[in-house]
Amino acid sequence: MAYGGGGAPVGRVAVPPYGMGGKRVFVRPALCPFRGTVTRSAAIAESAEPAEPAAAAGSAESDPSAGPDRPRTQQAVLRDTLLRPGYLTTLLLCGLIGIPVSLLAFWFLAALHEVEHIVWVTWPHALGHSAPPWWWPLPMAVVPAVGGALAVRYLPGRGGHVPAAGLHPDGASVAALPGVVLAAVCCLPWGVVLGPEAPLIALGGGLALLFRDLLRAPGGRTGTSRAGTASAGTASAGTALVGAAGSAAAVSAIFGNPLVGAILLMEVAGAGGPRLFAVMLPVLLASGIGSVVFTGFGRWTGLQVGGLKLGLPAPPRLDTGDVVWSVLTAVVIGAAVHGLLVLGRRVAVPAAARPLPVIAACAAGMALCVALYAATTGRSPAEAALSGQAALAGLARDPHSWPVGALIAVLAFKGAAYALCLGSLRGGPIFPSLFLGGAAGVLLAPLPGYGVVPAMAAGMAAAATAALRLPVSSVVLVALLVGRTDALPVIILAAVVSFTVTTLAPQGPDVPPER
Repeated sequence: MAYGGGGAPVGRVAVPPYGMGGKRVFVRPALCPFRGTVTRSAAIAESAEPAEPAAAAGSAESDPSAGPDRPRTQQAVLRDTLLRPGYLTTLLLCGLIGIPVSLLAFWFLAALHEVEHIVWVTWPHALGHSAPPWWWPLPMAVVPAVGGALAVRYLPGRGGHVPAAGLHPDGASVAALPGVVLAAVCCLPWGVVLGPEAPLIALGGGLALLFRDLLRAPGGRTGTSRAGTASAGTASAGTALVGAAGSAAAVSAIFGNPLVGAILLMEVAGAGGPRLFAVMLPVLLASGIGSVVFTGFGRWTGLQVGGLKLGLPAPPRLDTGDVVWSVLTAVVIGAAVHGLLVLGRRVAVPAAARPLPVIAACAAGMALCVALYAATTGRSPAEAALSGQAALAGLARDPHSWPVGALIAVLAFKGAAYALCLGSLRGGPIFPSLFLGGAAGVLLAPLPGYGVVPAMAAGMAAAATAALRLPVSSVVLVALLVGRTDALPVIILAAVVSFTVTTLAPQGPDVPPER
């Protein structure tokens, strides 16, 4: 498995006691955003746990607020974590590895962007078309139908996890790197309605582990057992921490701000209290280094990597209508995007059993949806194909250039193509959901007392939250994209309402585990 997917049944895991008199303490592990699975994200958080009860007792003696029968304070736990040589070594390793990981991720994104430009701009112009004709997606779908299916069927890691399973940094491995890269190159530039964030997370995590192995660095040794040897669980947790930092370095610039990628991976890790700081420091460090590399190389080379940036105007002051309509918008959009995810999970069931014919059929169905959009509206098929990054930026700049019929058509056809891709092909779920939420917001903006900016902001927040089940990351992402603090209330309301609606709704079938 390349980056996430299935997991073990939900249960309880034992963690070392914090001065609890030697009693075993049970906590619920970090849950994956979807029903009935637990991911190795819990291992990321556990990499910061003190591993020795004796060490805990020793720290309690130095902490005046802790006694023999009282748990240690969070400050004492955090201090012990940061002072452990193994953790400091891992922190330094994450910073150093972030440099080559972000360099390779930059060139990977630049290559995807260049291929996409050739397929959707250069080739149509060479054939005498000012824009891709309506039938253009049909022959282009041959590449993901064949190349993507072969990567999923025959390469280690199956090209990455099924997008309908959610977005996780778990399961990064060196062996899965060729399959992840091939699947992304064969899918994303050729019209597949998915984003690059999930392949980037897998690429960054796998490269981080590769460089750690090349350097012969003890990437996971952050604690020892009573016998004085590194435990397998702690080593696994340290490996997960290095992989998460590599993922943060790779994904740092794709959202337009390194803070988004860092918060996204920290929220997925499910850490809290002192563990949050232990996860936060390597991830923030690697994300900052990656952003510097992306920015510097982008200016030096002049290459584009497709970072998401919007140019929304300043909204008027929010009023009661904006707030009320935003709540209702979040209910509708959250339920709709959740329905697409459930459909994607239903597609994933036969795709896991028979990947070659099902992936080929889904790629053909995706291309047909995009072609029907272009044929019925007379607009470019690129608006309904691809991740939606460029189309969302255009929609934000001039929402009035989209007639009502085009908005309804792109929501219907791109939504159907998105559901097919979620269950079969490889990529990330974030960017198409943002576009669908923004387009739905523009469609609903003419409602009495509603504005375009709050409608788009609420729509994107609701859609992103429904796709990710990570409300904090969705709020930060949309707030930074909108760039206006005035819209924060409706963004937060929409994210909370969407998360509640999608969590309470039927979840559909579980995505079959990768084999």
